[in-house]
Amino acid sequence: MTAALLAAAVLTPQALATAPAPAATLSLERLYRAEPYRGENAKEPEFSHSGRYLAYRWNPFGEPGTDLYVHDSKTGKTQRLTSPALMAAFDAPEDLERFERKLKQKRDETAERQAREEAQQAYLAGQAVDLNQWDVAAIEKVKQELAAKKQRDDAQKLADKTEAEQEKKAAAALAAQRAGTAAPMPDGAADKVEKNEKNEKSAEKGADKDSKEGWEWRDELKKSQARNRLKPSDLYPGVAQIVWAHKKDELIFQYRGGLFRWVAGEARVQPLLNTQRELKIVAYTPDDQGFVFTDESRVLRAQFKAAGVQVLNRELIHPDDAEKKYKIESTVLSDDGRWMALVGRAPLKGAEDGKPAAAPAPGRQVEIMNYAERWATAKKVPREVSDDKRTEKPLAVYIRRVPEAGEAPRRQAEPVFTQAGGDGWFEISEVVWARDGSHYAFVTWEREKELLRVYLGGTQQCPQGDGVRRPPPEGAKEAWGGPALPCESAKPEIVLERRGNVGHEVVNVMKPAFTPDGKQLVLNLDESGWRQPHAWDIAARTLRPLLKGEFEAYQVLGFTPDSRQMFVAANKDDLGAMNLFRVAMQDGAMTALGTAGEYHRNAVVSEDGQWLAANAGNWAERPELKLINAARPAAAKTLTDSHDKTWTQLDLLRPERFSFRNRHGDQIAAYVFKPAGWQTTDRRPAVVYTYGGPLNDRHIVEVDSFQQTGYVFAMYMAARHGYVTVAVDPRGHSNYGRKFSDANWEQAGAPQAEDLEDLHKYMAANLGVDPQRVGLNGWSFGGFQTQYTLYTKPDLFAAGIAGAGPTEWENYNSWYSGRTIGKVDRTKPNLRKYSLLPLARHLKKPLLLVHGMQDPNVLYQDTVNVYRALLESGKDALVDLYLDPDGEHAMGGTVKPVGLHRKYEAFWLQHLGTAMR
Repeated sequence: MTAALLAAAVLTPQALATAPAPAATLSLERLYRAEPYRGENAKEPEFSHSGRYLAYRWNPFGEPGTDLYVHDSKTGKTQRLTSPALMAAFDAPEDLERFERKLKQKRDETAERQAREEAQQAYLAGQAVDLNQWDVAAIEKVKQELAAKKQRDDAQKLADKTEAEQEKKAAAALAAQRAGTAAPMPDGAADKVEKNEKNEKSAEKGADKDSKEGWEWRDELKKSQARNRLKPSDLYPGVAQIVWAHKKDELIFQYRGGLFRWVAGEARVQPLLNTQRELKIVAYTPDDQGFVFTDESRVLRAQFKAAGVQVLNRELIHPDDAEKKYKIESTVLSDDGRWMALVGRAPLKGAEDGKPAAAPAPGRQVEIMNYAERWATAKKVPREVSDDKRTEKPLAVYIRRVPEAGEAPRRQAEPVFTQAGGDGWFEISEVVWARDGSHYAFVTWEREKELLRVYLGGTQQCPQGDGVRRPPPEGAKEAWGGPALPCESAKPEIVLERRGNVGHEVVNVMKPAFTPDGKQLVLNLDESGWRQPHAWDIAARTLRPLLKGEFEAYQVLGFTPDSRQMFVAANKDDLGAMNLFRVAMQDGAMTALGTAGEYHRNAVVSEDGQWLAANAGNWAERPELKLINAARPAAAKTLTDSHDKTWTQLDLLRPERFSFRNRHGDQIAAYVFKPAGWQTTDRRPAVVYTYGGPLNDRHIVEVDSFQQTGYVFAMYMAARHGYVTVAVDPRGHSNYGRKFSDANWEQAGAPQAEDLEDLHKYMAANLGVDPQRVGLNGWSFGGFQTQYTLYTKPDLFAAGIAGAGPTEWENYNSWYSGRTIGKVDRTKPNLRKYSLLPLARHLKKPLLLVHGMQDPNVLYQDTVNVYRALLESGKDALVDLYLDPDGEHAMGGTVKPVGLHRKYEAFWLQHLGTAMR
């Protein structure tokens, strides 16, 4: 790994020169305002078959939902197809009223939260501020609501009593009529009821004046807030899904469970189906005259010009003595619409016919305590840990021919692949099809065996009959026994097998892809220690790498129609960025299409290979959706404007990237914020932010990441307090090759601690810091890493902040720990050997433990237990707790980002001091 890959320049001198001058006052309340400056980037961009149109879901800054936009590359115009106003015609008036009311509530709550934050800080600064004004106003509103409710209830009560009295009189009159006696004279009961009601109201009115004390009204306010708490369904959702036609420039999208159609050139969308069920679009039919969709349990087909629907996926039929009764779980259609792959799972033994299962579902239920009410309550969350016995459901893959319109049901074929389930970790990729439906493929991973397999199957022709493949007699022609039929029971073969030496990150990207001509199957492997595409030649049965070099390129975006070129996203030339490349399939020659120094995310390529699109940006220019012409990549067009421009008023400093060699010769990537007036001879306090664990495709040193602590708070501490702040990617991270992503295996935290020690030396020698005043901070895996480093190298850092760290890996999710930390043993919690509890006694420097008490990911008990261990070893004066009673893994309950970083600021100033001494 070369230094150039890690230290490649991100910002041009011109970009650096345009950075704004420092503001007179920089506050955390402005940086972490209630309404974030960051908007939502475009989601699921997708080109039409012709490549002319790009559809994407997006909402401008401050607007709710994700609406559908279509950009016409020929005219250069973008059309907005949905919005709350445009979709109002398809919503009930009650829904529209709720959307409007709840959006106003959300905006009011955001504005109030910001006002409260600013008022609190003004109060602390000695200004005269009424801190009760919001509660007083809210309680007054609750009083009015309760008074109105009481008035309605009283009116209804009076009506009910009057009706009851009238009914009583009518019944007495009827009884007198039948007895032949005179009807009873009115006794003024109705007047009496009304008089009593007036007296009761008068008494209650007098009592209400002083009936509730302040604490009771606060309780009423709390109940009101709980009743009115915003839910996802309260706000306008926008579009959820987009599917283009196979040949035509038209699409179908999903909105609130209904399906809608748009044809290029039309100004409006047209409704297709809205059955009050959760409908989802699967694909157009091959001729684009209809569409395939699903409801909650079935796969259906409809025609645009004909009424009715046809069921494509009926329930699988099982003989009475069938050992396994598979139920369809997912369906994937081939591009030509002729074939479908069904994945089914069988229930656990003994679970049929309402009987209890013989074994529990995988994992266990863990209780999390809630202290919001007078008495604590517990909620249960699922948790599968390393020593849980697994009870995977048996799995089967079926290959079925899609029936023609009106075709009678055909005999059910046998599954082409089965897996017994039980006590083992088994993963399977999505089934993928060649464009002509001639082949299908999928990948499986068996963790206990460390076994990766690639399966390739074909839809061969079979003799006429039951559709089951049988070899013809020797010398017979293919048409023996009648015309050939597509085969539904041909078993796939294992074309590639890797046992061990795979790299756990490959499992996350193991979906294969066929080239358009169907001759090659492209697989993401890390044969050389880097995740890169390899081609399996179907005819020659050979595997070859398509790329070479020390970089990651696991995102295959597509191919040119002639299958000669491939498009990938890769961090070639800059491991902190991700660019788009066109790759020659023959020799691996790469041509960059995106802008160097930008991170390209959610990238797509048109079917003709002429256009690409991605959310792209960096620290100088926040990411936006960009349209790239492969023939003229320098003329990329920005399609969205997602973020609040007032951020530029606070964007005071830009980080500088650097790298250093650790003791093993590895290049370690980092960036640093240097305060104004910084010199190499300074002895400033410093803070290091780290993560340290593999995370699929993420790490900290990414050129478009504005991480709230590692970037925004780091900038604040440098600009406001003159600190040197560093973010670093030690060994353990993803996107630096398998040597890094597998570094934690059976030595969790140790490689990172070495790299942090080497960073500390580098900072003291090159970054103008006081080596006695360097703090360490991290969240999640970084919270574990911070503690591990402070416990195992207790004299290295002056203080630490550890957020939501998994201190006991035997209690963490097995899907991660069993791939990252060490081999599990389901007879005992053997990952306990990596627990931090026995190490905690070595702490020498101040440590702040931070956690959300409702965290379902890293359980709060992990922090409680290490806190106990610290207290037991006499570290009471060194350790402190900062808790969010309602927060989850990223906090966000009672503690908001501004409050979290106020705590951080105070901690660092207390333990690291001011800038210069």
